[in-house]
Amino acid sequence: MNISLSVNNRLRIHRIAVGIFFFIAGITSSSWASRIPDIKTKLDLSNAALGGVLFALPVGQLISLPLSGWLISRFGSRQLLIAASIFFPLTLILIPFAAATWQLIIILLFFGMWANLCNISMNTQAVEIEALYGRSIMASFHGLWSLAGFCGAAIGNFFVSNSVSPLIHFASIGFLVSVLIISFYRYTLPVNTGALNKESKQKFFVKPDSYVWLLGLIAFCCMICEGSMADWSGVYFQNVVKAPEKFITLGYVSFMATMATGRFLGDWMITRFGVKKILKFSGSLIASGLLIMILFPYLQAAVAGCLLVGVGVSCVVPMVYGLAGKSKTMSPQFALASVSTISFVGFLLGPPVIGFIAQVSSLRWSFALIALLGFGTTLLAGKLKTITEES
Repeated sequence: MNISLSVNNRLRIHRIAVGIFFFIAGITSSSWASRIPDIKTKLDLSNAALGGVLFALPVGQLISLPLSGWLISRFGSRQLLIAASIFFPLTLILIPFAAATWQLIIILLFFGMWANLCNISMNTQAVEIEALYGRSIMASFHGLWSLAGFCGAAIGNFFVSNSVSPLIHFASIGFLVSVLIISFYRYTLPVNTGALNKESKQKFFVKPDSYVWLLGLIAFCCMICEGSMADWSGVYFQNVVKAPEKFITLGYVSFMATMATGRFLGDWMITRFGVKKILKFSGSLIASGLLIMILFPYLQAAVAGCLLVGVGVSCVVPMVYGLAGKSKTMSPQFALASVSTISFVGFLLGPPVIGFIAQVSSLRWSFALIALLGFGTTLLAGKLKTITEES
């Protein structure tokens, strides 16, 4: 009994520690997203120019993707997670120093690289902990990421409303993150065990099978919507909704709030209704929320649309990552890296596509395209059962 209790306590401690690193990643990402309108104004960027600049972030993520699985196999997910979690917020602090567009592009390139290395390493740890628990807990980890995103958006809204500079804002986040890393890094999983070791000598590049491709495409449809909300919701509220300055980030805050809530309820919903039903319902909610924002570009309606989009995207990525970690043909870190490679193309295409369409037409037409892609989650989820059975 005492041995069992000790094991359970250790698992709980590992779960809390890894959850903290999800929180660190979430608050760092959302802090940047909350100040995009300010950076856009500072550098006098057009919608198309902003889209081009935002292109650098997913490019950085894609550059690091081939490295992530290999680095975890070579050094372990713990070491990579700690390093990435240190450099990710440090790069955030550099953003306000960009005095020209090309400088911002370079900083965002590295920002994206550290973001992805943090993402793959922490999800690899989460997959391992979920395997040790023997039940679905992945959504709760991503719930902490979303909770952090909500906190970061709320903090950003406070700083924006009180005209606090992005430098002071980002430095404050960096200090908070430093305290969390120092306090919890030692409690992450010290070594990779079980399935993570079975392919420690795997090749640098592994070709995804049909199962991993399908998961990647489902995540692609979701993440292009999630990324669009992060990068463009503030601009949408500023230019289309014509929200007062203190409400410009309200849409993003609302989106993050329901995304966090949905993820904390996600494990229960997945157990109760099943992955396929939740995925199909999620795509419908994403499309519905975006259509409300497009058809009714008024503050209350736009906020309601953001709330629906948040619920819709909440469980898609946790479910996809959880399924990828159970791949029968690839080890978890390589399956996660493959799914991330496919899905992050959504982040790669989303920002510039929205910017270019907005430049020649309007942001509302840009969001219409994103709504259509969001519904792709529903359509692709219909094929999941067949592919899963074949795998």
